[in-house]
Amino acid sequence: MAGTWSVATKQDKSISVLAGLKQVLGNSAEVLYAKGSNLTADAVLEERATMFGKDLKRDKRSEEELAKEALEIAAKSDVIVAAMGESAEFSGEASSRSDIDIPETQQKLLKKLLATGKPVVLVLFAGRPLTLSWEEKNVPAILNVWFGGSEAGTAIADVLFGDVNPSGKLTMSFPQNVGQIPIYYAHKNTGRPLAEGKWFQKFRSNYIDVSNDPLYPFGYGLSYSSFTYSDVKLSSTSLKGNQTLKASVTLTNSGKFDGQEVVQLYIRDVVGSVTRPMKELKGFQKMMLKAGSQKR
Repeated sequence: MAGTWSVATKQDKSISVLAGLKQVLGNSAEVLYAKGSNLTADAVLEERATMFGKDLKRDKRSEEELAKEALEIAAKSDVIVAAMGESAEFSGEASSRSDIDIPETQQKLLKKLLATGKPVVLVLFAGRPLTLSWEEKNVPAILNVWFGGSEAGTAIADVLFGDVNPSGKLTMSFPQNVGQIPIYYAHKNTGRPLAEGKWFQKFRSNYIDVSNDPLYPFGYGLSYSSFTYSDVKLSSTSLKGNQTLKASVTLTNSGKFDGQEVVQLYIRDVVGSVTRPMKELKGFQKMMLKAGSQKR
């Protein structure tokens, strides 16, 4: 739960997702559990990814036996919470991965759980952006929790049950596939940029099999509510010297739930003495809005 660079952490003091669910629910519902799969089918790789006392207690049963138990538990359940992804030492110093999918043995289990027809929530642990193109298309809900620390279990449960409305935004771009890496929002322009609104043009900076877009862009993040932006205004259309430009926008909580939204201001300097990024985050502010209310 603590992630990498936590060598001195007392791992047994952390609250797991299972413990957090039970603690938050109390006696109001029954929580059933199955391990479902090991971190990865490769025992040697799992050992490398669980150093410094972060052992996941590898199960000696076969992949099929573990999945069978999970499916039997799933059949008795109303909702499936699938805690999957990376282990703490799967990322960080000297922990590069050439394949940043969810490990295959976990993917196989996830597909079997989805095939039950039960609602599935993927609680995704990761220390880096992962490639989630299949999951994006097929999983009803993905809660990316990174490595939240010793109290993460109850925090995750609070979000899953709606006691907390999620409002986090990504600080990294998630690629569609590993071939798009490096991918980041503040990149410089190229000598042959792709025309706006296009996906592919010969002799331009693009791929022939996927768009240039990330799967999830920097600054992205959903809420249980929805927010609309309107009436964008600038204090001036031209500036001189050290004059200041002020931008304003009306933010409306157009959903059914109170929630927070991070308003983000991006700029691009199209003419400069040195090349500038295509997009730069220059300001942001988190706003709390009651359902149906708005702020300037």
